[in-house]
Amino acid sequence: MFITLEGPEGSGKTSHIPHLVEYLREKGYIVFPTREPGGTSIGEQIREVIHDLKNVEMHPRTETLLYQAARAQIVEQVIRPRLAAGEIVLSDRYADSTIAYQGYGHQQDLEQVRALIRYATGGLVPDLTILLDLDVEVGLKRKTRQDEWNRLDAYTVDFHRRVRAGYLEMLKLDPARWSVVDAGQPWEQVQADLRTVLASALGRS
Repeated sequence: MFITLEGPEGSGKTSHIPHLVEYLREKGYIVFPTREPGGTSIGEQIREVIHDLKNVEMHPRTETLLYQAARAQIVEQVIRPRLAAGEIVLSDRYADSTIAYQGYGHQQDLEQVRALIRYATGGLVPDLTILLDLDVEVGLKRKTRQDEWNRLDAYTVDFHRRVRAGYLEMLKLDPARWSVVDAGQPWEQVQADLRTVLASALGRS
C-alpha cells in the first residue's frame, strides 16, 4: 500500500512519520518511510538545489521539472520495488505537492503540471493521501522555529495561501483517496487521528 502525507508548511508531516512507522511495525506491517524530494542519492542532491536559499533566480518551470526528476528516480528505484515486495511505503510528500505548490502556488497550468507528473511517476498514484491541514500563518510561524527554512518557505504568504487552497480543492475533487486531519490540534491528538485513519484504510485493504 502506498500512503502519502501532504500539507502546507509547518503542518508536522516530518515529525509524525517516525511514530506512524513505529505504530505500523508494532501491528506487524513491513513499512518503508521516505520523503520527497529525496529518498535516493540523486533525489537528495536535487533537493539541495531546489531548497537552497541562494537559488532565488530559479524559474517556476525549472522548479517543477527538478521535482519531477527527483520523483522519477524514487518511483523507479524505491517505491515500485517496495510495493512489489508487499511493503507499505509511507512518504513525506509526493506528486500532490507539485500540484499544490507549483500548480496552484505558482499559478501554472494545472493540466501541464499533471502531464509532467504522469510522465515522472509512470502513472503511480497513492492508495491513500492524508492532508494535514493547518492555517498558513500558524504553519509558517512553526517553521521559523525549526532548522530547515528553505527557498520555498520564503515565498509570500499569498503563495502559501494558494497552496493550502489547492490542497483543499484536491480533497474535494478526489474524496475517495484523501483523508484530512486537523494539524492545528495538539501533537498527540494529531498522531492519534493519523493512526485512526491508517487503521481504517488498512482494515479496508
